[in-house]
Amino acid sequence: MDNKLTREELPDVMTVKDVQHFLEIGRRQSYELMENPSFHVVKVGKLYKISKISFLRWFDGEK
Repeated sequence: MDNKLTREELPDVMTVKDVQHFLEIGRRQSYELMENPSFHVVKVGKLYKISKISFLRWFDGEK
């Protein structure tokens, strides 16, 4: 995937596409991850908003 994001490039409030590019996974996998996430996700209508801090703590294996 050409759109890989680094930690520094991630916005404070991430989208599913940001997660997809950071993890280098497909669109379907990204939305499946949103179904039962281990990090804080807010759903606004059909949009998912993800806290960068919460996401990176999950990614780093912190509780």
